[in-house]
Amino acid sequence: MLHRIALIVFLSLAFSRAAAQERPNILWIMVDDMSANLSSYGETLIATPHIDRLAREGVRFNRAFTTAPVCSPCRSAFITGLYQTTIGAHHHRSGRGVERVVLPAGVEPVPAIFQRAGYYTCIGSGLPAVSRNGKAKAAKKKSADGEGGDGLGKTDYNFDWDPKIYDGADWAGRKPGQPFFMQVQLAGGKLRGGNDASAQALSARAKAEFGAATDPEKVVLPPYYPRDPVLLRDWAAYLDAVRFTDKHVGDVIARLEREGILDRTLVIFATDHGISHARGKQFLYDEGAHVPFVVRGPGIPRGQVRDDLVELIDLAPISLAAAGLRVPAVMQGRNVFAAGYAPREFAFAARDRCDETVERLRSVRDGRFLYIRNFHPQRPHLQPNAYKDGKSIVQTLRALHAAGKLDPLAESLLFAPTRPAEELYEWTTDRWQVKNLAADPAHRATLEKLRARLDRWMVETGDKGPEPDAMYDSDMAVYTGGRAQKGKGETATEKNIALMKQWAREGK
Repeated sequence: MLHRIALIVFLSLAFSRAAAQERPNILWIMVDDMSANLSSYGETLIATPHIDRLAREGVRFNRAFTTAPVCSPCRSAFITGLYQTTIGAHHHRSGRGVERVVLPAGVEPVPAIFQRAGYYTCIGSGLPAVSRNGKAKAAKKKSADGEGGDGLGKTDYNFDWDPKIYDGADWAGRKPGQPFFMQVQLAGGKLRGGNDASAQALSARAKAEFGAATDPEKVVLPPYYPRDPVLLRDWAAYLDAVRFTDKHVGDVIARLEREGILDRTLVIFATDHGISHARGKQFLYDEGAHVPFVVRGPGIPRGQVRDDLVELIDLAPISLAAAGLRVPAVMQGRNVFAAGYAPREFAFAARDRCDETVERLRSVRDGRFLYIRNFHPQRPHLQPNAYKDGKSIVQTLRALHAAGKLDPLAESLLFAPTRPAEELYEWTTDRWQVKNLAADPAHRATLEKLRARLDRWMVETGDKGPEPDAMYDSDMAVYTGGRAQKGKGETATEKNIALMKQWAREGK
């Protein structure tokens, strides 16, 4: 009898190991601060051959959108497969003080699910000797943007989580034949830095490595940005950052090929949100919310282009299903490759507090229109924010505004003292969302339809809404505790905190 039991246990373990070995590897390439400026998506000023290859050999989604246009809420969402507003992780860099954010019962990060299923879970650059910035690695402590020491990649989750869900920084640490779940985390648009000097330095690096840098004079800006030299150099450097990102992706693909595992690996390329700019990152227009989304691997059609609406939280169920794992019923993301999948009719997004700056925006879009609700319409679009106000591009815009040198479109969209409570755009034809149709009687039915659909979504998904004062104070203590210059007066962050509280008292 004991021999039979032992045999059964042995066969069961052997079957589990064999099943695990047959499962595909799952590899996410997740990039910071980058829009769909790829040649496969229509960008003509630069070439991105390696990401284009993934698109050519897999499926490219033209209408993919982040659920939050800033790092930590977005990452909290896609790592759980749920909207950040549902799990209470919607305020940027929150739950890091004495007040904590704990995931609801039954919700867990995707790496934990893969780990239990026998996968080796890892997060890093995808190139063991190279950082996510494309340079040789050096030992470091955990950074402000959530990139870990020991080569671990960026996490930046807004909830309490166990670091043990990651086995290591690279799949090289797995056992022979063990499948892996790998997140390749790349700096993307952050490579250009935040000031004019760092942008010019990246352009110089591009010239040295690629033979030529992107010409600022050839850059085409959105219509609400002036053709100022600082903005042109910044955008050119951003495009060179895309080129460096593409090169890193090519190196990861080449490694998979050398190891003979490319065709046994599901590769998903996406960015967490759009370009960091005055109307991009942190905002719900396409400049901030539209992201590239490419999937290549076992069972994925080759050379297919899809125009249905996709949300970044779909990463989780797509990946679990590809590995043959059950997708938790609690997940709000969808496996868009499932048999009989019915495409979304709507896609949703939200923006809340970013650093010290209190904000609340919600949006819903269908296949033609984008509806945005501003919960603080009495505040300006470019509220004071130490992070953004420290960037040369924002400083330049503010200086041009003060000097009266911006055109009417830039003034109205970037520097109006207040905002409409509702915005409606025909986003498929109005690429940069500059013509607000909310007050147009001809579009009243559309406005009312999307308004009601957003209300319903907020209720159905349990939108946690504004941040409690205690949580705000807790997180602001973290912001100011390590940044205040003692004896040198109030910092910009501290001044902005005081202003946020003043505006709240005034009902703004």
